[in-house]
Amino acid sequence: MKNLNQKEWEQKVSSDPNAVIIDVRTKQECSNGMLLNAQCIDIFQRDNFNSELSKMDKNKNYYVYCRSGQRSITACQIMDDMGFNETNNLLGGIAGWKGKIV
Repeated sequence: MKNLNQKEWEQKVSSDPNAVIIDVRTKQECSNGMLLNAQCIDIFQRDNFNSELSKMDKNKNYYVYCRSGQRSITACQIMDDMGFNETNNLLGGIAGWKGKIV
């Protein structure tokens, strides 16, 4: 897992054809706005979270965020333990994001 600030995140995502963005907040939180191209997979729904991860290509590059950066750290650790090659955590989460939210 790598921790990325917003500038690093934006640079990596924009130049990464294998980028997959995951928002690990609850569906309710996601409904209030997400980063562009993100998919919402609630880490608190652990069985569903693990099931969704098991369907993903472990060779892609994953960019993971939550509200403040704590749940996404946990998510990246779970993904690393499952054998994902690259996970990236957004420092400060979406709460610190300065820019477009959809």
